[in-house]
Amino acid sequence: MGEENFKACEWRDIIGQSQLTDNLKNAVKHNKISHAYLISGEKLSGKKMLADIFARALQCEADGGDKPCNCCRSCRQSINGNNPDIIYVGNDKANVISVDNVRQQINGDIMIKPYSSRRKIYIVDEAEKMNVKAQNALLKTLEEPPEYAVIMLLVARAEAMLPTILSRCVALNIKPVSDEAIKNYLMDKVRVPDYRAGICASFARGNLGRAVQLASNEDFDNMKSEVLDIMKKVSDLEVNQIAERAKHIAEKKKKEKFDINDYLDLCFIWYRDVLLYKACMDGQHIIFKDEMREIGRAATRYSYEEIERIIHSIDRARSRISANVNLELAMELMFMDMKAG
Repeated sequence: MGEENFKACEWRDIIGQSQLTDNLKNAVKHNKISHAYLISGEKLSGKKMLADIFARALQCEADGGDKPCNCCRSCRQSINGNNPDIIYVGNDKANVISVDNVRQQINGDIMIKPYSSRRKIYIVDEAEKMNVKAQNALLKTLEEPPEYAVIMLLVARAEAMLPTILSRCVALNIKPVSDEAIKNYLMDKVRVPDYRAGICASFARGNLGRAVQLASNEDFDNMKSEVLDIMKKVSDLEVNQIAERAKHIAEKKKKEKFDINDYLDLCFIWYRDVLLYKACMDGQHIIFKDEMREIGRAATRYSYEEIERIIHSIDRARSRISANVNLELAMELMFMDMKAG
């Protein structure tokens, strides 16, 4: 589960982060709480869910047992989004967390004691959107926070924060989740079929939330179908047909703003499957299991050296596009390499 609806989630709902969650549960149990935490991880990796559960556990009023209990007054308030002592800091109209945002929502509020809880918790999502002035304003509060205050900074990239901020925070890093754990979660919780769960897990690269999103994304399905169509036909296409396909991709990207790296990742997974099948003649670890016949055909057609060369051509296309080489030309050259083998 990623950054979707997580208000009633518990520690056990956080997949693949047992060391991190065990440390936080022990901190709550033994009341060894820092005044500032920096939670880093990719978008959809579960930062907000982790922060929400941790905040709820810190405010939980239950005597003994695991926290959060999700039953006490404080937990119910938190689940309903109206706990007055858990404050979510927002950004401004320019999608930036400005110095005024920090001063008004944190610095100007933090000296007011908690309304009804032991602590007052501030959760700053996308904290990397704080400009230097905003971070410096927050730094003054981090240096001398009230005893009851806890500040959680959620970031995609820790290096976007000032070193002085980082040095005053306990760092919590969301680690990539194994493909197997993601696949099992998609099959058990999202009710995704085996082969589709495998594709989404491989594509998500350890990001459970992204895998969940892909599993129900119609645009991703359409892109996958388009990629598979050309992967199966590329060796038989004429040069003018390859040029037309490349032009179509460039035009589609302009209209739909899809991520070309997603397209290239699907190409890579296809040839990875071809290489695996050629090496093992076994479909156990193949991602595109519903395309076994075509993968076997490609494995017969290409030599090991040709498959390696094609995989390198996918990387070259990615590098060219990153260097602002014409997208249509980069894709055409890649498809020509695939045709030549």
